[in-house]
Amino acid sequence: MSKKRNRSLPREPIAVAIESLAHDGRGVARVEGKTVFVHGALAGERVRCRVTRRLRRHDEAVVTEVLEASPQRVEPRCAHFGVCGGCALQHMDPAAQIDNKQAILADVLQRLGGLTPARWLAPLTGAHWGYRRKARLGVRWVAKKGRVLVGFRERGSSFIADLDRCEVLAPAVGEQLEPLARLIEGLSIRERIPQIEVAQGDGPVVLVFRVLDPPTAGDCDQLLSFAAATGFQVYLQEGGVETVRPLLGQATDLAYSLPQQEVTIGFEPTDFTQVNLQLNRKMVTQVLDLLDPQSDDSVLDLFCGVGNFTLPLARRAREVVGIEGDAGLVARAAANAARNGIENATFYTADLYAAAQAEQKAGAGDRPGAAGESQQADWRARAFDKALLDPPRSGAWEVLDWLAASGVRRVLYVSCYPATLARDAAKLVGELGFRLEAAGAMDMFPHTAHLEAMALFERA
Repeated sequence: MSKKRNRSLPREPIAVAIESLAHDGRGVARVEGKTVFVHGALAGERVRCRVTRRLRRHDEAVVTEVLEASPQRVEPRCAHFGVCGGCALQHMDPAAQIDNKQAILADVLQRLGGLTPARWLAPLTGAHWGYRRKARLGVRWVAKKGRVLVGFRERGSSFIADLDRCEVLAPAVGEQLEPLARLIEGLSIRERIPQIEVAQGDGPVVLVFRVLDPPTAGDCDQLLSFAAATGFQVYLQEGGVETVRPLLGQATDLAYSLPQQEVTIGFEPTDFTQVNLQLNRKMVTQVLDLLDPQSDDSVLDLFCGVGNFTLPLARRAREVVGIEGDAGLVARAAANAARNGIENATFYTADLYAAAQAEQKAGAGDRPGAAGESQQADWRARAFDKALLDPPRSGAWEVLDWLAASGVRRVLYVSCYPATLARDAAKLVGELGFRLEAAGAMDMFPHTAHLEAMALFERA
C-alpha cells in the first residue's frame, strides 16, 4: 500500500453498527453512505474497527473492540483466528453459522434465480472441529525468522500464517504442524518445498511433499524417520501429478467407507474427494433419499469423480452411468466398482462441457472405464430416468439442454457455489420444464464462509 493511501486512512478506530453479514462472513456497516466490510464483526453488533483499505465503492476494516456483542458471538477456539485465512467464522456460534448459510442460499436463489423451493431441507451438519481430511498446506522458509512455516495463508495475503496447530484439520495432522515445520527446517531442500498435500481416508495420513529439487539421501532418511515416528505415509511430487510416488515401498491404500451403503471408495492422494468425511456420508445418504433410485431406474451421474455417488446409487438402481472429464478418476471409479462387486455401474471419460455443446462430437472423447465396453458407446443418445449433477464452481450450464433432452424426470444438483446453482436452477425451471422441489445448505466447511448446497428438481 502506498504512503499516500496510508495517510488517507483514519488514524483512530471508528465506531460502527453492523447491519448484516456479507456472503464471505464479513460484517457490513455504512459510514456516511459508504459500505464498510468489517472482518470479525457479526450482524447486530456495535464495534470499533480500524479501516485498513479504502476503495472507491467500499472500505475494508478489522474489529479492534466489540462494544455491543451479538448473542451469536463465541470465543474463537483457534489462537490464530483473525490472522490465518483458513477460517472466517470461528467467532460465530456453529448453529448460527449454518442458519446463516441457509439464509444466504435462500437469498441467492431468489435474488439471482427468482426461485424459492417448494420445501426447505434441514441443513446437513457434522463435527465442527478436526473435520478436514484433505488439504493443501503452504510451506515457506522465512530467512528473517530463521525457520519454516507450514499452514494456510494469512487472510488477504500470500504469506504463510505462523501456525503451531490447526483446529479444523484432522488431529493427526492439525497437531503436527510445528513438528512438520521443524522436519523441513532440517532438510537441505527446505527452500525448495512450496507445499504439502494432505490426504486421509479411514486409515493413515498421506503427506505429498512437492519438491522443486530432488531430496538428498540424508533428506530421505530424515523424512523416513519422521514417517516412522508419526505413522504418516510420505510421498514425493517432483513435477505434475503423474510424478507423485511413495518415498519408500508400495503405495498406501487410501480409502474411505460409506457404511450405510456398504461401499468402500479408494482414491489417490491428489484425487478430488470431499474434505469432510462425516458430512460426505450424510450427503450420500441424503442423495439416495432425494433421488430415490428404484430397481428399474437408469441413472446418470455427471461429474462422477471416483464414484462417491455412483456406486451407492448402483446399489439401488438398475444401472448407473458415470461421466467424468479426468481419465485417472474414471479408472479409479471403475476399480472401485470392481472392488465392491458392483457390475451395473459404467464409467466414461468425456469433457462434459465440450460434449454438450456440439452434438456432432458425440462419442469422440469417450473412453470407457469398465473393461469390455465399446469405444463407440454413446451415452449421449440414451434416455435416463434420473440424474445427479456434482459440478465444479463453474456449474453445469453447458449440459442442461442435453440433460433435459435425455428425458430425466428428476435431477439432483449438488453445488459448491450458490451463484452458479441459482443461475442453472433458473434455466432448469424457466426454460427446461422443471420445478424446484427442495433445497438446503450443507456445512461441508464449518467456520468458513464456503457454502455447499443440494437442490432437487422435478419434471413439471
